[in-house]
Amino acid sequence: MSKLAGKVAVVTGASKGIGAAIAKALAAEGAKVVVNYASSKAGADAVVEAITAAGGKAVAVQGDVSKAEQAQGLIDAAVREFGRLDVLVNNSGVYEFGAIEEITEEHYHRQFNVNVLGLLLTTKAAVKHIGEGGSVINISSVVTSLTPPASAVYSGTKGAVDAITGVLAKELGPRKIRVNAILPGIVETEGTHTAGVMGSDFEHNAVAQTPLGRIGQPKDIGTIATFLASDDAGWLTGERLVAAGGFR
Repeated sequence: MSKLAGKVAVVTGASKGIGAAIAKALAAEGAKVVVNYASSKAGADAVVEAITAAGGKAVAVQGDVSKAEQAQGLIDAAVREFGRLDVLVNNSGVYEFGAIEEITEEHYHRQFNVNVLGLLLTTKAAVKHIGEGGSVINISSVVTSLTPPASAVYSGTKGAVDAITGVLAKELGPRKIRVNAILPGIVETEGTHTAGVMGSDFEHNAVAQTPLGRIGQPKDIGTIATFLASDDAGWLTGERLVAAGGFR
């Protein structure tokens, strides 16, 4: 039997990259999936089409998770469409690098509003519906331990995600809701291509320091999310799983 049969999952920021791979992986294991997107309807629709073509069930729902009303609307849509909610994957995130001299209020608020406030607002809305055995999965980043130069704000947001994961694991544990984080290393996505990471010296240096000798692919994160969403991870909460091929 599929690991997630009968379960309903919401994946934020799932129109491309890691979020899309997680949505597809959850659906492949039997979950009904809400594919959230902020602006890329075409991308979200493509993910839904891929899931349904493979025999799964999914719908695309627009919503800016950094806005309380829209985060609530996303969760309401999931429950309205599928009748319940078991899994929330807080994947929505933005990143922008800049040295300390370049940091502005806009630079700060854009990243913290989506990466941190969005996670909190969506989780707040979701836990009204997630019952015993439910799973919240937060997508953090290996930057919280690597702390690369020019990433003060972005690394700060992901450090907050790690801390929030620990807090919510304790807070929701008595309700038998598990909360864990995945910390990906460099993953080949549309975003890393756009940012010029792929093919750069940064990528080559990272690969050279990675025991498994390659950067990640979105599906690498999707399978880990599936594990955390399933009963196989029923004794894990408050954990930070580094998914970086051994890169530290």
